[in-house]
Amino acid sequence: MTAIRASLADALQDRYLLERELARGGMATVYLARDLKHGRPVALKVLHRELASVVGAERFLREIELAARLQHPHIVPLLDSGETSGCLWYTMPYVEGESLRARLDREGRLPVADVVSILRDVAQALAYAHARGVVHRDIKPGHVLLAGGVAVVTDFGSCSGPARSTRGTCCGRLHGSRLRYQHGQARRGTEGARGG
Repeated sequence: MTAIRASLADALQDRYLLERELARGGMATVYLARDLKHGRPVALKVLHRELASVVGAERFLREIELAARLQHPHIVPLLDSGETSGCLWYTMPYVEGESLRARLDREGRLPVADVVSILRDVAQALAYAHARGVVHRDIKPGHVLLAGGVAVVTDFGSCSGPARSTRGTCCGRLHGSRLRYQHGQARRGTEGARGG
């Protein structure tokens, strides 16, 4: 167990029991945790400390509050958030299923009917969020979960912001998947870049 995980587990011990790491990315680590108050599994996402120091607790909590207002059947809702032991974190329901990325890696091409269904669910989720002033800015197959025959969009909690923003940055940084910046955005720099 890393020192950061041990510190977080200790600080959250009255609320959440960290069970195992689910995923690690460039911006955050996601753990499977047990919500002790409600006896349910949750996904607990912790921003890496480097990003947390750039974002700052006040801005993070403000953006989480905006994202937490999203209530739609194709959006994984935010349940809780906070700053603990210098870590910025939030929780979402744990969704049993697989990501669209995992399914694409396993199957390659998907049947047209499945593609249409997934795109319809994702488009409805994004349209709902945009109508409320929230842009995902990092929509990709890894942030689309497939469970129970529907697609749900996850990860609205990481640097969501006003839909009218066109700079595509969060906290003065390029935001989105690294691979999507290799051809264009990285060459142009922050100014004029569009969100991922």
